Amino acid sequence: MIQTTNVSVRFSARVLYEGVNLKFTNGNCYGLIGANGAGKSTFLRVLSGDLQPDTGHVSVGPKETMYMLKQNHHEYDDQTVLKTVLMGNKQLIDIMDEKDELYAKEDFTEEDGIRAGDLEGLFAELDGWNADSNVAILLNGLNIDEELHEAQMSTLNNSDKVKVLLAQALFANPDTLLLDEPTNSLDIKAIAWLENFLINFENTVIVVSHDRHFLNKVCTHIADVDFGKIRIYAGNYDFWYESSQLITRQLNSQNKKKEDQIKELEEFIRRFSANASKSKQATSRKKTLDKITLDDISPSTRKYPFIDFKAERESGRSILEAKNVSCSIDGVEMFSNLSFTMRKNDKIVLLGDSVATNALLRCLSNEIEYTGTFEYGQTISQIFVPSDNTEYFNSDKSIVEWLTQYSKIDDLSYVRGFLGRMLFSGEEALKKVNVLSGGEKVRCMLSRAMMQAPNLLFLEDPTNHLDLETITSLNNGLINYKSEMIFTSHDHQFIQTIANRIIDLRGNTIIEKSTSYDDYLSSDYGIEI
Repeated sequence: MIQTTNVSVRFSARVLYEGVNLKFTNGNCYGLIGANGAGKSTFLRVLSGDLQPDTGHVSVGPKETMYMLKQNHHEYDDQTVLKTVLMGNKQLIDIMDEKDELYAKEDFTEEDGIRAGDLEGLFAELDGWNADSNVAILLNGLNIDEELHEAQMSTLNNSDKVKVLLAQALFANPDTLLLDEPTNSLDIKAIAWLENFLINFENTVIVVSHDRHFLNKVCTHIADVDFGKIRIYAGNYDFWYESSQLITRQLNSQNKKKEDQIKELEEFIRRFSANASKSKQATSRKKTLDKITLDDISPSTRKYPFIDFKAERESGRSILEAKNVSCSIDGVEMFSNLSFTMRKNDKIVLLGDSVATNALLRCLSNEIEYTGTFEYGQTISQIFVPSDNTEYFNSDKSIVEWLTQYSKIDDLSYVRGFLGRMLFSGEEALKKVNVLSGGEKVRCMLSRAMMQAPNLLFLEDPTNHLDLETITSLNNGLINYKSEMIFTSHDHQFIQTIANRIIDLRGNTIIEKSTSYDDYLSSDYGIEI
């Protein structure tokens, strides 16, 4: 068990949360949620002991262990993959290193022999003889090929490094496991494997994630960071969301009824306070009025932007036809002889290697070279929202100036109103675009796309850098979009609720199906949802 007592964290004059008193008990998985900047990752650092709170303290049971998923992807570049995972269990790796030093000595003494015997006993108690095979099981589950197990970490790509560091955290088998965005860079199978691992994990898990399906699958509780507090609710993310919306509606409804009653009483008092025959009633009503208090509804840190894609022109029957398209980057083939016809109302998700799927989106947008042809219908206007949007923001323009250049309506108040709906109101709209956060840049790119009103959208991992509130708004906006789109994403719920067609780039094999994401995972990957 891990417990916080009167924990408060402040940054300068800003209070993230105060008076946090929580218990995280064994056998439960807690999803830590909140708006961007609410302090979720900060709270994990407080729990791990990496950051001291301004007030209060964190306590764990005697001899209980805690492990936090490492975020420095280069920390183990000088180690092998196998050794990096083993280092998750510090006691075991220290014993292995000491054993190796002893057995390597040329002048091996009787004292060394006694020490070696003790180490062998401890090694066996920690299941050391099965350590390599247990590590291999973790790595294989995360789709790290066996030929990479003895490779140097420095030779791995960033996605595989994330998987190895996750395997290290899982191998540690701590009493409390702290995970910050563990599904980032994981493929379909690896996410499904991790979900099953955490469902069967018998100790405590506290996880930060923007993947709603993942939170629904693994969480028994939700720890909500909002209103300057952290509160724990039983149930998964969907249960928390529906409950929180209901509570807010009830409070607003109660206050509305009270406000109406206050207006009626004030009107009665105003009309009859000077009337002798009604003065007693007016006085009585005044006492009643004084007793009515509105329930305090603290301002939430959560804000939902208004995302609504509307095509300026309806697309015709002919949308897009790809004929024998091939693409290579730096001599590496991404895909070859790809052909497909996009039909009206198609919302296609691209699955497979992320480098290949993102390359296809860039080919569609004429951003990289390819062979073959893309033929668009005469009515089609398309726009590409890339994941790497750096080149769009190399400017010292303000947000309102930046967006104005994409507006078809020459009206500053129109642009400001548009930005207000996307959470850039007041002074926020005057921020320079070259200092924006990742999430703010994505909201700007989505604003640009909505303002240009295309009837064919190309979206590259659009949920990257977004908080759950903006993901929810974007998700709903694209469900309601009445035209066509092709997109990539790692967000399960996002794909399941939007896509009606799958194009899966698996090496030299291209699979195309008109089906839901869940049905496709079940039939082609054997993953039960």
